[in-house]
Amino acid sequence: MKIGIIGLGKMGLMLARNLRDHQIDVIGYDVNEAIKKSVSDITITESIDDLLLNLNTPRIVWMMLPAGQPTDDMVNILTSRLSAGDILIDGGNSHFKDSISHFEESAKKSIHFLDVGTSGGIDGARNGACMMIGGEEAIFKSIEPLFNAINVESGYMYCGPAGSGHYLKMIHNGIEYGMMQSIAEGFNVLYHSDYDYDLESVARVFSNGSVIRGWLMELTEKLLSVDSTLDDIEGVVFASGEGSWTVSEALRLQVPIPVITQSLFARYTSQDSDKYGEKLLASLRNQFGGHSVQKKE
Repeated sequence: MKIGIIGLGKMGLMLARNLRDHQIDVIGYDVNEAIKKSVSDITITESIDDLLLNLNTPRIVWMMLPAGQPTDDMVNILTSRLSAGDILIDGGNSHFKDSISHFEESAKKSIHFLDVGTSGGIDGARNGACMMIGGEEAIFKSIEPLFNAINVESGYMYCGPAGSGHYLKMIHNGIEYGMMQSIAEGFNVLYHSDYDYDLESVARVFSNGSVIRGWLMELTEKLLSVDSTLDDIEGVVFASGEGSWTVSEALRLQVPIPVITQSLFARYTSQDSDKYGEKLLASLRNQFGGHSVQKKE
């Protein structure tokens, strides 16, 4: 089996190396010239046409690109150059509705499209990921050995029709938002408490046998072992988009998800350097109650 990987960023490159380690031939392509020059262990072509010419039929092309326009543009390019029976995989974090559209556009030319939600981070992409696959079940089954090779044991799932893989990954990321927020809030209380906890040790004991053990707690221990005060880190947390997609979908379904929603808003709050709302709030308290207002120095 030979796979073409388009997008050799952090996740794409690690996935390519994972595939290669499992005796799957890999040919890569990336528009970034620096990546082309820096990667020596993966064969990289100079153009998409060269990549396609070097694949066996039916050709399998796996995209690992940013969601939105970059993926949309690449799907348009590839569906104009692939042939009937070829397989196109989107392993990025695309919105599930976009994946349904990509499936439909591909189907017009008898090209098979799979949407693959990919979890496990960079380490997972390299050493064993977790994948959620949507699309035609027969096509999934035809390349299932590929997913079996590059994922951890029991770490992949055929989800259903087009869009279902990325839909499941969207909800996964919403859950991730809530879990991370809970860990951060709990450790914030410990950091400000009257007890002088060794927070690295706290994370370590939580990671071993406790109800809240898991990879996120292990990562907490790892980062606190480097800098337990986090003095060099700005408390600004960005949102990739999937949290807001999850909240939007919950609103559409009228399903309450207060924890995930609040964790998303916490990220937005962290990015608000102007603090205009808080300034107005402080001023209002001063107006009706004479409460003090802290002025800028």
